[in-house]
Amino acid sequence: MFNRSTSHPRSRRGLAAGIALTAALGATLLVPSVAFAAPDTKGKPGKPPVIQPVPGPLMNYTVNVTKANHGQTKKVERAIEAAGGAVIESYDEIGVVIAQSSNAVFSQMLASEKAVESVGATRTAPVSETDATFGVSESLAPSDPGRLRATGAETETKDAGVEALVDVVPDPSENRQWDMAAIGADKAHEITDGSRNVLVAVIDSGIQGDHPDLVANVDVAASASCLSGVADSSYDSWQPTNSSHGTHVAGTIAAARNGIGIVGVAPNVRVSAVKVVNDDGFIYPEAAICGFMHATATGADVTNNSYYIDPWEFWCDNDADQSAVKTAVDRAVQYSQKKGVVNVAAAGNSNLDLANKTVSSSSPNDTVPVTRDISVGCADIPAELDGVVTVSSTTSTGARSSFSNYGRDVIDIAAPGSSILSTVLNSGYGTSSGTSMASPHVAGVAALLKSAHPKYSGQKLTEVLYSQATDVPCPVGVAQCTGTTADNGFFGEGLVDALKAVN
Repeated sequence: MFNRSTSHPRSRRGLAAGIALTAALGATLLVPSVAFAAPDTKGKPGKPPVIQPVPGPLMNYTVNVTKANHGQTKKVERAIEAAGGAVIESYDEIGVVIAQSSNAVFSQMLASEKAVESVGATRTAPVSETDATFGVSESLAPSDPGRLRATGAETETKDAGVEALVDVVPDPSENRQWDMAAIGADKAHEITDGSRNVLVAVIDSGIQGDHPDLVANVDVAASASCLSGVADSSYDSWQPTNSSHGTHVAGTIAAARNGIGIVGVAPNVRVSAVKVVNDDGFIYPEAAICGFMHATATGADVTNNSYYIDPWEFWCDNDADQSAVKTAVDRAVQYSQKKGVVNVAAAGNSNLDLANKTVSSSSPNDTVPVTRDISVGCADIPAELDGVVTVSSTTSTGARSSFSNYGRDVIDIAAPGSSILSTVLNSGYGTSSGTSMASPHVAGVAALLKSAHPKYSGQKLTEVLYSQATDVPCPVGVAQCTGTTADNGFFGEGLVDALKAVN
């Protein structure tokens, strides 16, 4: 087993606040205990009712502060502890606190604190024993088509002991990388392989740190696990357990030019592993928020996000919990973008028109899915958050991949995502399909663009990325694809172009 971070310095503070709470995970008591004050002697109403804690399941929450500063955040931390909660992590800079509590009326009790804007449970199932003790966990099962999973992996092992060759020697499997030729990466490499000054954070399931095609480019100091909601930088914490997803993504971005295996889009840039996926395959909000904040703090220029945040495929404004979580994640994303980070995200694999949502029956995926209206105020996050570069998937023929989500004014750009050869666990190589595979092509091109233009801001990089894309028209007679040749619902601004990025 990997080393585990068993606690956070503040993770138990609220549990000794003098309030007796039952932490039994099966107890779901949702009715608050309310003590009413009697009217005073003049017949006037007494003080407002006082809500008392009620034992319930152990849950995690995002708590949004009205103003993003240290003083207001401290007020909220004290209110969390008074309500029988523990502070897992605080982000003064965005006004978000991650908390844990087994008080069934935790949200209601925090509502009286003026410094609290909103509170939302990050899941519908109780926090598992592993999560509660902040354990290391990670997995990506390919069976759910709605998730951003890799599919159809075929692995071929390589000798991890082979020494890197000089960069003029082609890597053995480059001729199988149709995707690199499709976006002009092979021609771009004749000009540059990218700069070591550029860092791409792979927010995913971890990266095999000693993979022979990745070891030279993995930035160990910038890597961490965010599974608990708190960044753990120990090496073992961010290593994958049984999923190749993050390792595959990392190879597409930055597999080294070393005479071994394959070559990434930007084979000389650095990548960091920011692990956010637990053993059940879930990416919960507290992990994703930690991921964006850690990537920003460690100097990432680009992040790749090949996932949607669980347990809701679409987070809706008309639900108090979902709205609060959506706000918290958006604060982290907007903060990172203001710091110059380009956030690239996969559009999803459900073959849905994201511009015309109707109903969803796929979530919550951690308990029992429900059928609900998602036509207004509902978003796939992080893909549909403002400023995020949302990527659809294409095939080797240039068509939209059949699984790829689409949508006018939602899809920003397209990239290869079907049958992509890249690095996998056990120092091997395998092919996978998904918008998960398309997104890292765009992240890699953004890294090349940053290498060529180091002074460009994140916003400028994004604008140039779009302007340089190769226009792809809608297929003839396909009504689902709307828009113009220059910008449509299948391909956005067009197919990403690596050669133009370095020219």
